[in-house]
Amino acid sequence: MTDSLFSNFLPIAAIATTPTAAKRLQPLCQSVGASLWLPESLTGMEGTQVYSGSLKEHLATIWQNHRAFIFCLATGAVVRLITPLLEDKSCDPAIIVIDEAGKFVISLCSGHQGGADQLAKAIALELNATAVLTGASTSMVLPAVDMLGVPFGWSRGDGNWTGVAAAISRGENVEVIQEVGSTLWQDRLPEGHPFYLGLDAEEERKEENLSIKFFQKNKSMAGKMPAPQGLGEMSIGNDPLPITKGRIWISFTQRKFSPDSELPKVQWHPKVLWIGIGCERGTSREVIEFAIDRVCRNYHLASGAIAGIATIDIKADEIGLIELCQGRNWPLKTFPAEILGSIPVPNPSNIVAAEVGTPSVAESAAIWAIRSGKSEDNLELPSANNLLVPKQIFRLEGQPGAVTVAIALAETEYTGRTGKLLLIGTGPGQLSQMTPAAQSAIALADVVIGYTLYIDLISSLLRPGQIVESSPITQERQRAERAISLANWGLTVAVISSGDCGIYGMAGLVLEELRAQGWDGKTPGIQVLPGITALQAAASRVGAPLMHDFCAISLSDLLTPWEVIEKRLNAAAIADFVVALYNPRSQTRIQQLAQAQAIFLQHRNPNTPVAIARSVYREDEQIILTTLDKLLDLPVDMLTVIIIGNQSTRSHAEWMITPRGYLGFNQ
Repeated sequence: MTDSLFSNFLPIAAIATTPTAAKRLQPLCQSVGASLWLPESLTGMEGTQVYSGSLKEHLATIWQNHRAFIFCLATGAVVRLITPLLEDKSCDPAIIVIDEAGKFVISLCSGHQGGADQLAKAIALELNATAVLTGASTSMVLPAVDMLGVPFGWSRGDGNWTGVAAAISRGENVEVIQEVGSTLWQDRLPEGHPFYLGLDAEEERKEENLSIKFFQKNKSMAGKMPAPQGLGEMSIGNDPLPITKGRIWISFTQRKFSPDSELPKVQWHPKVLWIGIGCERGTSREVIEFAIDRVCRNYHLASGAIAGIATIDIKADEIGLIELCQGRNWPLKTFPAEILGSIPVPNPSNIVAAEVGTPSVAESAAIWAIRSGKSEDNLELPSANNLLVPKQIFRLEGQPGAVTVAIALAETEYTGRTGKLLLIGTGPGQLSQMTPAAQSAIALADVVIGYTLYIDLISSLLRPGQIVESSPITQERQRAERAISLANWGLTVAVISSGDCGIYGMAGLVLEELRAQGWDGKTPGIQVLPGITALQAAASRVGAPLMHDFCAISLSDLLTPWEVIEKRLNAAAIADFVVALYNPRSQTRIQQLAQAQAIFLQHRNPNTPVAIARSVYREDEQIILTTLDKLLDLPVDMLTVIIIGNQSTRSHAEWMITPRGYLGFNQ
């Protein structure tokens, strides 16, 4: 069983005070996994919880324990109820308001950081309602500045977030200086967006170049020379670019912005720093924490850019390390001495080698930890060039133990998230034919991947800031590999197929690729969301041709030998199945349909009804009813599904019917 699509918002509390509101919210709560709270006067509804006393008092008791609230109340009443409880947009829960008629879903509070905008859109799709989003970034079809790095696990640093957001809302240019981290957020920015992305921090900031280049040029002297001083905001020349009204730093360094500057600036910190730790047995958390904080301060490294801690496996039970990682929510990676001993480091130690079996712990653990997605038996070792800060030894007066710290810089940030693959069937192509769950899944995904035509068909479901990757029809395997890679990294990836994703769709290919990669069946998570497949859509347009036993056969021999396809065609024709033919003809593959017709004419009457359905439920839909002997006289292509009736199938008044046998088998 997979997690709810809405798991990122759980726990969710839903509130209703009238019978109509309760009936409106009850099925929604079952879909999203929310708890429905009702007053004592509305007892008796299954699967609900009851509060006593005033709603205002009840909200105060459950406020801190929920990430989102859904109210089916008047907006004014909700405003009065939640006002005393609101603290700051960085920690307030998402607040959603739904009218009793279920026509509108309002993102009332914490639209960006709390996720109310995203939640409101997904709920609106569940209810077939209209999402009401009032944020400026939504109307401008832009990702919110305070949400840019959320999918990638970035930490929000210091700065004037309100000022930068205001500049963007006014359509003013905002300079983006990105030194590390994923640039996927840039790929779907609309034309005329306000972000100024043309600067290269490595080339343009020659006067104050204290980023990656500084550390790589001077790492051999680190520990022998004073730490860099005065690291502040960088600029071209003496002044910021005159055309910009704000600045966004995306870096692993910690900057101090001048309070006197009129230019609002903010900083995001991708988690690219891995801290290698070696320590004496019994070293306290305080000593380890002091050492890490001191190194970060000396080298102007942002603590928000720390991905985690790496050390030797015999330290996996070190209490000080465990307490620190739990307190800071850092992962703890441990490696055996054999691996650590194989990594060249600048400062090996014979004493350490005699003690633990490797000449380096802190430096080698930091270097080994930065590998992204590489297996343990990969022969290509990480390079010591990735070592940002060589080992430093610290003690703290009054505290037991000693600690050695080294820091390596990863090429790819650590997201800290467990990825998911949402394998989605979009149906025949019209949004009204998609399930609400499939629509919500697309709206909630970090990434949407699919064939270009299918992406275009569901474009209205996409949201600002989403990563969308489309590719030609022949690149199914590349799409599967890309989706798995992003999910392994920690993103929620929607892989879309037309029809049903498990019927000639991407679900099978994705699962095959996962199996080939040794997938454990759990990480990344998988959820398959079915859709109306092409044969169902085609059948619905011509009547009820599938009322008896039927099968589907693809005529494409790109993946299946034609000899196998011929056997299946013969077997289906002999067994008198109603048959749906997929992929009947392409520009280069034209003989297979003629051969299929010949096989069926050996076993079926030439007047057997046949339906030719092209682009069903799309703007250029074409539906033709004909007979088996005239099949080749009509236009057919890869967007066409052909339904061949069985011996009892009949045509009647432009409809195609296969009797089930209620009125006699041959009626």
